[in-house]
Amino acid sequence: MQHPFVRRLAALALGLACGFSQAQTEPQPKLPAVTLNAGLHAIRAEVARTDQERQMGLMLRKEMAPHEGMLFVFEQPAVHCFWMKNTLLPLSIAFIADDGTIVNLADMPPRTLESTCAAKPVRYALEMNQGWFAKRGLKAGDRLSGPPFRK
Repeated sequence: MQHPFVRRLAALALGLACGFSQAQTEPQPKLPAVTLNAGLHAIRAEVARTDQERQMGLMLRKEMAPHEGMLFVFEQPAVHCFWMKNTLLPLSIAFIADDGTIVNLADMPPRTLESTCAAKPVRYALEMNQGWFAKRGLKAGDRLSGPPFRK
């Protein structure tokens, strides 16, 4: 006969395992957003601040509005790298310095393990639909404004 505590513990473990399994098959719910500006262009950027939010990112999302994106915020500047294994959308990424200056840009094809990295240590990365930055003539050295960037 199994002790009631052991049964409850087993049920809790099963529930957690099912929750983790579901998290891997469903996109992350929309995160709180900020408004960023790239010249005359406004961006509604969901903010991924925690390890879990950053790891899930835009994985499994099937669409994203033209002026929406996701801003990844890290505690410390570093040469952060991104990959797209479970990301269905083709994306462009801007690696961004503390003052909002774009350090480097890259296009990332969907469903690949190929890493795309910052050219130097940064605290921020902004993912947008692929081609968003190029269509607006934005390049390394241009500056974004809005929270959380410091002047």
